[in-house]
Amino acid sequence: MQASATRGSAGRSPRASSFVGRRQEVTEVKRLLAAHRLVSLTGPGGVGKTRLALHVLPALTKRFADGVHVVQLAGVRDSSLVPLALAEALNIRDVSGRSPVEVLVEHLGERELLLVLDNCEHLADACAELLGTLLARTARVRALATSRHPLGVAGQHVLEVQPLPTPAPGEPLPPKPALEYPALALFADRAAEVLPGFALTADNQEAVAALCHRLDGLPLAIELAAVRMRALGVRQVLDRLDRRYRLLADAEDAPARHRTLRATVDWSHDLCTPQEQAVWAHASVFAGSFDLDAVEEVCAGAGLDRDATVDAVAGLVDKSLLVRDGDTVHARYRMLESIRHYGLDRLRESGADAEVEARRRVRDWCLGFVEECERRWFGPDQPELVRRLHAESDTVRAALEFCLGTPGEVRAGLKLAGHLWFFWFATGALMEGRFWLERLLAADPEPTRERARALWALALMLLSQGDAVRGGPLAEESHELALRLGDETEAAHTYFGRGGARLISGSFERAREVYEEALSRPPREGESMSLVGFKYVELAHVLSLQGEYERAMALCAEFRRICLAHGEQWIHSYLLRILAFAEWSRGDQVSARTHARECLRLKRAVGDVFGIGITLELLAAVHARSGEGRPAAVLLGAARRIWRDAHVALDRTPSHGPVRDEAEAAARALLGDAFGPAHREGLELDPDDAVGYALGERTSSARRVPDSPLTRREAEVAELLGQGLTNQQIADRLVVAVRTAEGHVERILSKLGFTSRSQVAVWTASRGTARP
Repeated sequence: MQASATRGSAGRSPRASSFVGRRQEVTEVKRLLAAHRLVSLTGPGGVGKTRLALHVLPALTKRFADGVHVVQLAGVRDSSLVPLALAEALNIRDVSGRSPVEVLVEHLGERELLLVLDNCEHLADACAELLGTLLARTARVRALATSRHPLGVAGQHVLEVQPLPTPAPGEPLPPKPALEYPALALFADRAAEVLPGFALTADNQEAVAALCHRLDGLPLAIELAAVRMRALGVRQVLDRLDRRYRLLADAEDAPARHRTLRATVDWSHDLCTPQEQAVWAHASVFAGSFDLDAVEEVCAGAGLDRDATVDAVAGLVDKSLLVRDGDTVHARYRMLESIRHYGLDRLRESGADAEVEARRRVRDWCLGFVEECERRWFGPDQPELVRRLHAESDTVRAALEFCLGTPGEVRAGLKLAGHLWFFWFATGALMEGRFWLERLLAADPEPTRERARALWALALMLLSQGDAVRGGPLAEESHELALRLGDETEAAHTYFGRGGARLISGSFERAREVYEEALSRPPREGESMSLVGFKYVELAHVLSLQGEYERAMALCAEFRRICLAHGEQWIHSYLLRILAFAEWSRGDQVSARTHARECLRLKRAVGDVFGIGITLELLAAVHARSGEGRPAAVLLGAARRIWRDAHVALDRTPSHGPVRDEAEAAARALLGDAFGPAHREGLELDPDDAVGYALGERTSSARRVPDSPLTRREAEVAELLGQGLTNQQIADRLVVAVRTAEGHVERILSKLGFTSRSQVAVWTASRGTARP
């Protein structure tokens, strides 16, 4: 969902080539969206619904004050995940514990925005139900959907996307046929990509017109046929396609356009090498994009070694059967839905168990990948690991869904979900963590090590949402089960949750007893060092609340040395926050300011939005005690935005409320009537901008570049894209998490309606965009 919402992935397009034709359709989509709250683009596979939807977005961005948000649903298989995919696309990190639909309704509220749901056909009922609810319960939300069939939503307006016009056989061609017939222009454009210099001429235009007519004007079929120009002439392409079409027409009772696309894809398949055919079939089980490591593992089941798989992937890209995504450092690949479904059909034809076995290999790859990420988590690679885990979200979700829906596989799914705790917890994806853990635990009640781990993982999700009533007993159940199994490692993992339940319930002394007991024992073999670190963090937290500042700071210093030795940032940021809190509490504002800012730098690097929120308020309290009312008010406003977008009244940390309350009271006393404007200025800052303000990297919260749909930070990222920087290089330059940089890139592409980084570069150059 990254976010395909992913996460479907917001704002990511299916192709990076130019857009041809469709002027009337573009105008009609704009008109319909001005008059109707839901517009559905329908039509057969390969007709260009997604391309049309994405192409029209740049002209729509200025109409919607709160932006355009794209949800790619091709990688979502479970209908229950549709609300989560939309939440991810909207960058909602909710910790309230409510249903995703209720969270969406409240978040959208009075916002004025456009939702674009792409590839709805396999989730039609779920999309219809969700859109119906959102449109009924909000005032200014509009939606644009693409689907092979209309959605059953009252009030929707359907625009059936037709194939591109082509000349009738024998019809005389006008002097400039490409201007009147976009199908011919599309073929010429794509043919020139594989045969530089190709153009429509008096010698070839009749053959091109006949070919496009034979292909029924279907854009995908035209693009696949154009690839053949690398080796054949136009007439040769037409002759071979004619023979295939006649055979298929005799064999199948299907609509002509379906036969046309099938004949074209059949031909593409037959022109592939056996290795390419095998990779095509096996890679079709990936729900979203994938990298070489993943496809090599899955294709090993087809008897292909790594070199053969790499060569086959390259061949499929050359034939336009795989689309290359990513950047120059991290290449990823995916299939258009029509191509993927064809590959699945071929895989199923190859054997009764072929699809199940391929999906099992994907699951096994996911488990190995996630376990390796968890092993490396306590170290210097956290930002990179977050980036990779986000990129693989569709594949991981499909693996979990496979485990839930396949007899005998639930235990493996429980194991996979248990090892994902750190990712869900660190990135605030608590709704998704609960979604999978609750279902898998219900499906496998047997007393196993996998269950013990999943229980404490679910407890952490619930406790992070402030639910000690449910989270506490689950942590205790996990502890008892681990002891009964003789698993000291999993028993040790439960202390964080067991103490946390007491802490957020206000039982500080009982929480202290749990953490004192935990730290009285050395770490067990295989115990997560992150969870060891949290024992230090939370004991220091309790000690600070009880006024034992010296020991609290000593504990922070002790584990900080371990973090520094390993290059760890996530736990280190929590230690710095507690250290700053203890220093603030004892009156050392200089040290508190230094450590709070250092904490923010680390939290920005790993994308810990909630951690940023509580630290902004602590830093606001430092400013307030130092007599600096304006920065205190701005930072309080920025933190308030985080809690508003997370849909919680306050953060659940016991040290948080008194800090915030004191900071606000002091800032109001210092500023008087000027508090409101400064606070509203902070409300305009997103978390990345807020950290920049807190660190003194920027002094203004002005959000948008004049005459541009981009915020100032997005304009900075657009400029760096224009310089050819990768997402990792952008993150390093701006000192943000890679996922944050990726999010900026996705929003830029969505807002501008572009499909490639090179288009952004041209846009910035044409505007003379300068860094704000």
